Amino acid sequence: MVLFLAGQFLLAGCGQAPEAERSLEPVAIEAGDECHVCGMLITRFPGPKGEAFVRHRETPLKFCSTRDLFVWLRQPESAAIVEAVFVHDMTSAPWDSPARKHLIPAETAWYVVGGDQSGAMGPTLASFAWREAAEVYTDTHGGQVMAYEEINLPVLEALNELEPRHHHH
Repeated sequence: MVLFLAGQFLLAGCGQAPEAERSLEPVAIEAGDECHVCGMLITRFPGPKGEAFVRHRETPLKFCSTRDLFVWLRQPESAAIVEAVFVHDMTSAPWDSPARKHLIPAETAWYVVGGDQSGAMGPTLASFAWREAAEVYTDTHGGQVMAYEEINLPVLEALNELEPRHHHH
């Protein structure tokens, strides 16, 4: 019994208790929010955005594009602390300003890699709640449909090769 109590005390000492009660619901991306990767003001740019909740942090990290989000996510140190990740469902969100809502869990979304629509830093990953929606998007915009776990650093590197004609900076 004494050992059990000591264990409970140790857990509480690590800040476990309040952590569990935190909401991991997506939050709106607001006008002043800056990208965790590049520091740009997120709402000034088109295309799907993302956000990630990490351990020991109340508010999510926010990203100006799904591309920046994945570059960050695929770093080993990020993967170790991530608790929840959200991206825009571009079926419902307008490409030019998706910022406020339509955020869905990134792990269950489908992504179009290499389509012709640009995000904040050029080529990006168009994100959709349903595979069918992603496939319909490719009919108009090109690209390849991929699942969350397929998007790795080589895929993101290949996106860099696709620098489009118009580049925001």
